[in-house]
Amino acid sequence: MIEIEEVSQRFGDRQVLRDINLTLDEDRVAVIGSNGSGKSTFARLLNGLQIPTAGRVRVEGLDTRKKGRAVRRLVGFVFQDSDIQIVMPTVAEDLAFGLKRHGLSKEETDRRITEALEAYGLSSFRDHPAHLLSGGQKQMLAIAAVMVIGPRYVVFDEPTTMLDLRNKRRVSELIGELDQKVVVVSHDLELLESFDRVLVFDEGRVVADGRPEDSIAAYLAMNQTL
Repeated sequence: MIEIEEVSQRFGDRQVLRDINLTLDEDRVAVIGSNGSGKSTFARLLNGLQIPTAGRVRVEGLDTRKKGRAVRRLVGFVFQDSDIQIVMPTVAEDLAFGLKRHGLSKEETDRRITEALEAYGLSSFRDHPAHLLSGGQKQMLAIAAVMVIGPRYVVFDEPTTMLDLRNKRRVSELIGELDQKVVVVSHDLELLESFDRVLVFDEGRVVADGRPEDSIAAYLAMNQTL
């Protein structure tokens, strides 16, 4: 499970998160809220990309403040903009990049890369320049680069925002099929209807927490009054 205890986050004089207390152990958890509500900052806390100003985040007992590298092996993170995540010239090289720190043999590395390419529809793009892929293909590569490491949890920050309808459906189906526990930050409310739990953020606080139908209804009602 992921435990968030008395967490607050400041950036200079700006208070972004306020006194968050949550335990996340469901298979599918969604995070929604208006722009600037703190949801993306919250997502980055879950694998130690961001360390809280106050409080602590623990993943399976590991404190992100003290065991950041170990936490990032457990929790993969898929960014909204896949170009941020693609760092190597070709598709296969990009998949290999994250595996280098895991001390795998060349044979095991090659096997994982081949399996990831097949699983995410990129087999014919193995030696293709990664930044010349289409938007949907780049998102698949970004997801594959996280999954090839074998995390137990995956955090997605707005995974469908920059995609057309066809690729949105493809990513939605993929998220639904993952064996890992998943946390998704999204404005795509339709994507979240089958989730186990939806958190609603507003001004750095969790203002609703429950089943999708209840939390989404609360979020929509909140925005109608603005």
